[in-house]
Amino acid sequence: MEAALIIFALMLLMVVGLGAYLTVKAVGAAKRGVERTVVQARRTVEDTTLRAKSFGQVGVAGALAQLRLDLRTSMRATQQALADGARTDASLRESLTLFERLSAHGHDLDGELKRLEQEPDKQRTAQLLPDLRERARQIIEAADSLRWAARDRARRFAEDELSLLSEQIEMESGALRDWSREPVDHLAAAAAEWDAAQTSPSQSPTPTPEPAPKPASTPAPAALNPPTPTVQYPWQKAPRPESAG
Repeated sequence: MEAALIIFALMLLMVVGLGAYLTVKAVGAAKRGVERTVVQARRTVEDTTLRAKSFGQVGVAGALAQLRLDLRTSMRATQQALADGARTDASLRESLTLFERLSAHGHDLDGELKRLEQEPDKQRTAQLLPDLRERARQIIEAADSLRWAARDRARRFAEDELSLLSEQIEMESGALRDWSREPVDHLAAAAAEWDAAQTSPSQSPTPTPEPAPKPASTPAPAALNPPTPTVQYPWQKAPRPESAG
């Protein structure tokens, strides 16, 4: 009885522990989903604000907004392209490592541009614009290079696979259209099988029947009342022809 209670208690603890683990996992997944949604919404709002500033404002504020918008757009597109390509092409993982290093410089520049938007000394900020544009250009060109290289690689693989698939389809189509030889091949195979079936029983030599022995020649039957041969003695004289008869 005590053993049964211990087993029941252990099973209950396992069920409770499993339920708690699943609950924690579900809460964590939901929290991460909410965080991603919040980040995405915040990013969308910030991009919309930057786009409005780049079009609606002139001077230093508009230039800073345009730089931030160009930088964020290029970095986000490159990150998406590399992440999508790395799912099917393991060689892009090194490119992702390089992009992470590039992203650090991009985040630093974006943060600096964001701080300069709040800078009241616009003249000082205008003096920094050439250097900021050069840094942004280098980062954007590097990100664009990675993105287009990944896309060119994926497109080349797709073209090679399509060419190979087209060749296989052409071969299969040719085989399907070759209906003229198929009946002939079947008839030839059937004829060969029939010949083999007919000749297989005659593989063993058939014994040739020996000719029946001819019956020994029997002497002709003797005539009725054959004449009794005359015994000739050596001392007797040969009969004359006149006395014969």
